[in-house]
Amino acid sequence: MDNNEKKYRKFGLVREMLEVPSILKNFSAESLENPIAAIKKAKRLFLTGEGSSRIFPSKNMIYASLIKQCDIAVHSGGARQAAEFSLKGFVLLGASNSGRTKEVISLFKKNRHCQKFALTGNRNNPLNKFSDQTFILNCGEEKAVSATKSVIEEALFCHNLLLNLNGKSISKHSLDELSKKSSKVLTMKIEDKIIKKLSKSRILYFAGRNNGVAEEAALKANEITRKKSFYLEGTYAVHGVEEAMSRNEAVIIIDPFREEEKKFNEVLFKGVGMYVAAISSRKTIFPTIRIPSMKGFDSYLQLLMCWNLLVEIGIRLGINLDRPKRARKIGNEI
Repeated sequence: MDNNEKKYRKFGLVREMLEVPSILKNFSAESLENPIAAIKKAKRLFLTGEGSSRIFPSKNMIYASLIKQCDIAVHSGGARQAAEFSLKGFVLLGASNSGRTKEVISLFKKNRHCQKFALTGNRNNPLNKFSDQTFILNCGEEKAVSATKSVIEEALFCHNLLLNLNGKSISKHSLDELSKKSSKVLTMKIEDKIIKKLSKSRILYFAGRNNGVAEEAALKANEITRKKSFYLEGTYAVHGVEEAMSRNEAVIIIDPFREEEKKFNEVLFKGVGMYVAAISSRKTIFPTIRIPSMKGFDSYLQLLMCWNLLVEIGIRLGINLDRPKRARKIGNEI
C-alpha cells in the first residue's frame, strides 16, 4: 500500500490501516491496577467480544500466555455462547469498539457478581453501565466497515495486560521498533505473480497457528476481497479437507512450521494442484512474502501483511473497499 498513489489514497480503509504504526508508537495504556488486582485474585480471566474485537486480541493473548507459562488461566469465547458457561469466579474483559454490541452487553448483565472490565472506543455507550471500569481506545473513530486499527490496539491492550500480570510492561523501545517494522510491512511491495494468482482463486484458505492471525485474515478476506475464505488451524489443511479442495483455490500459510512444509506441498500443491503461498520472516519452499521478525510481536506483523495482501487483491479486482454490500460496522447492535 502506498498512500501517495491515488488508487490507495481514495479508500478510508487504507488510510486507517496506515495509521497503525503511529498508534503503536504512541500506545499508552491507562493504569491497569484494578483489573490486575482482580485477575491475580481470581486466577481466571475470560475474554469476550464479537468478530474482530475478539479473534486476534484474545487468541493472541492466550497464545502468548501459554508460551510464557502464565499462572493465570485465560479463556475466550463469543458472548452468547459464554452465557451458557458458569463464569463464577472469573474476571470478564469484553472488547467492543462501539460499546453497543448486543451479545457482550447481555453477558455482562447476566454475570452481575463477576468483576467486569470493558474496552471500547468511547464512554458514552451501554456497555459502560455494566462494567466496573471502562478502558478507552486511543485510535480514534473508525469509519471503514472492516475493523483494522482498533483490532491492533485491542490486541496491544491485552498484550500489555498479560505483561503487567507478570510485573512487566511493553517498553517504549519495543513500541518504536514495532512501529517501524509495521510501517515497512504495510507499505511493502508484494510480488505481482502472487497477487495475480490469489486474485484469480475462487476460495482463499488461511492456515496457521491458533493465535488469531490466520482466522482474522480469513474474516478480512470476506470483507475486503468479497471472496469465500476459511481458516484452517494447524494441520487441518492436510487432514481431509483436501478431498473437497480444487485447483482454482489457494492456501496462504502464515509462518509455516518447517517440519510441515513438505506435507503441505505434497497434499495441496502436488495432490490438489492448488496455489500455495506463505507469509513468513524466513524463506519457505512456497512462494513467500518475506516480512521482518520481532520476538514476541511477530503475530502483529503477520496480520498487517495479510491486510496489505488483501488490499492488493481487492484493488486488483476493482472492488470498492469502503462499501461492502451487506457487512455492517456493528454486527448486532443493541
